[in-house]
Amino acid sequence: MYEHDERVVLTLDAGGTNFVFSAIRACREVIPPICLPAVSDNLDGCLSVLVKGFRLVKEQLEDEPVAISFAFPGPADYGNGVIGDLPNFPAFRGGVALGPYLEEQFGIPVFINNDGNLFAYGEALAGALPEINRQLKEKGNNKQFSNLLGITFGTGFGAGVVINNVLLTGDNGCGGDVWIMRNKKCSGMIAEESVSIRAVKRVYKELSGESAECLTPKDIFDIAEGVREGNRDAAIAAFEEFGEMAGDTIATALTIVDGIVVIGGGLSGASKYILPALLKEMKSPVGTFAGEKFPRMEMDVYNLEDMEEKSLFLADTTQDVLVPGSGRKVPYRKSKQVGVLLSANGASRSIMLGAYAFALQRIDLK
Repeated sequence: MYEHDERVVLTLDAGGTNFVFSAIRACREVIPPICLPAVSDNLDGCLSVLVKGFRLVKEQLEDEPVAISFAFPGPADYGNGVIGDLPNFPAFRGGVALGPYLEEQFGIPVFINNDGNLFAYGEALAGALPEINRQLKEKGNNKQFSNLLGITFGTGFGAGVVINNVLLTGDNGCGGDVWIMRNKKCSGMIAEESVSIRAVKRVYKELSGESAECLTPKDIFDIAEGVREGNRDAAIAAFEEFGEMAGDTIATALTIVDGIVVIGGGLSGASKYILPALLKEMKSPVGTFAGEKFPRMEMDVYNLEDMEEKSLFLADTTQDVLVPGSGRKVPYRKSKQVGVLLSANGASRSIMLGAYAFALQRIDLK
């Protein structure tokens, strides 16, 4: 959508430890990223780093940037650029008007959103969605997808929704917040308690009886792979439970969104254990009191990381049916399909692309 746009937007990857600054033009980074310590426990120090980082980027540009756009953790009032009480950024307590502050410093619009939203937007405009549509056309299939549910697996359970190239933010900025959906296994808990780094560590500890305090998800993955000492069955089961719980939430979300699902984030690296359980849950049956059983989703679900399933997904199954009382025929797409795939861009790049596109879209709407 903005692949040939010459406008430049300053971006930021805001981690709890480091801030990584960059600039994007035409959906491509135009300078080497600049990394500075976040100073998350001191407001003045944190704001100074933000200003310094964006100024260093700006100094390397030939053209003036038209906006600053980046993801920042919530809770926040993203529409007004106010960051709330962040557990990982103690400096931001009581509400900090970060967007307006940066606008005063640089004299250009500032757009802030959460990483799940911007990940989804980046994948919808310059990632999974256009790529799947390209592949469908290549196979002679005129089916095209317009909607996308972007999911991030990491410290938490992030998500974003894009409908017809428009990011769903919602009236309260809560659109796509799947993390707080009900947990399938523990109905009094949020879904994120079973779809997060802490969930993998907790389940591994419960099943193995071993301490997981010092283990990273990569360590547990290595145990599952048999290249690190530990309880392999428990490690595999921890990722499988993660997939089952995520699949339950994603299936619920898709009854509203009805689009492609793309997954990114650090824990997506364990997809060989997560995806089969996730797909199995999405395909699981539900029933009625009359004893009827049918799939919980109206759509057939395809694992697009599996070449055989992807081939079936891309194939054109449209039939021609006669219009009653005439010889005219119309196409009939009997099957309903949804595909699940991993991000090819990676979460960080898609978030930056989403931030870039989000800023330009908002500017163009004014």
